[in-house]
Amino acid sequence: MVNLGDIAKATGYSKATVSRVLSGDPSFTAKESTRHRVIQVATELGYALRTSRAGVPQTIAVLENFDPTNGPQDSYFSDVREALRERAVENMMSLAFFPTVDALIEAADEFSGFVSIGPAPIAQDDLDRLYEALSHGVFIDINPAPALFHSVRPDLQQTVIDAIYTLREQGRQRIAFIGGAGHMMGSHVFAQDPRTVAFNEWAHLLDMPTDGYVCASGPFTVENGRSQAEALLDACTDDLPDAVLVAADPLAVGVIQVLAARGLRVPDQIAVVSIDNLQVCEYTAPTLSSYAIERSELAETALILLSDAIVGRFMHKHHVLLSTRLVVRQSFIPAHGATAQ
Repeated sequence: MVNLGDIAKATGYSKATVSRVLSGDPSFTAKESTRHRVIQVATELGYALRTSRAGVPQTIAVLENFDPTNGPQDSYFSDVREALRERAVENMMSLAFFPTVDALIEAADEFSGFVSIGPAPIAQDDLDRLYEALSHGVFIDINPAPALFHSVRPDLQQTVIDAIYTLREQGRQRIAFIGGAGHMMGSHVFAQDPRTVAFNEWAHLLDMPTDGYVCASGPFTVENGRSQAEALLDACTDDLPDAVLVAADPLAVGVIQVLAARGLRVPDQIAVVSIDNLQVCEYTAPTLSSYAIERSELAETALILLSDAIVGRFMHKHHVLLSTRLVVRQSFIPAHGATAQ
């Protein structure tokens, strides 16, 4: 049976250091490289960790892969960052933030792993360099290197399917879609966002009209929401949609503004449902029904994945999808069960 002395001998650290690391003693401050080495050797020798705290790094790096000053479209990622802060405090961890891959690589020796927040594409060369410098990482919201790093994301495609069925249950048959362009999967940037892909696929399966009913290009901004709503209404003058599913709340703000300007009543004539559940949903007129992405659960799952990866619990990379829930407000009230907030 492996004991602390065996681990101390294999690592070159004192038995006291090994004991305090493996007991998860939160009062013991050690370099992340020391903690990682002790836990790695203990795992390799078959030592059973007696506390989940042992696998939790005291400090983790965070790659801020978004622009927090970039308006409502990136406020979601600011929310995720705040949720990560809160979860780190609960787990007696501290965070160190880095604005670029280069900055993170330069400081890699100080950390056992990292979490990345944000949607910006990262070049394959940079991902390879990052893996060489810091092999344990979890990406939140994108999955740029499935073979190198773990990821945790909201299940946006299932959210779109749920929204379609919920709208149809209320009798909405002419469901339009407004979205944005592109998403990153692996080293590829695709022209269509997964929400658009899911809508087109299920509209076809359910024999729903799509000609003129799908507008999905450009950025996820309020301005683009207005522009695409204008284009949608102009294309469907003879047969207006009775519902619009919108890929993200900033777009939906622009959509509601255009519907109001055109004198169309929401939700009586046209229901509007969105995704993200940003705070702005409470201040539109009417207030916006939106599928909530639970930022706190994204953050918690990312920390669990990272901790388990560091102690060597996984042979393969894990890619976790989290479900969403509809927060009902005035722009759409389902046929059964929920009342508007």
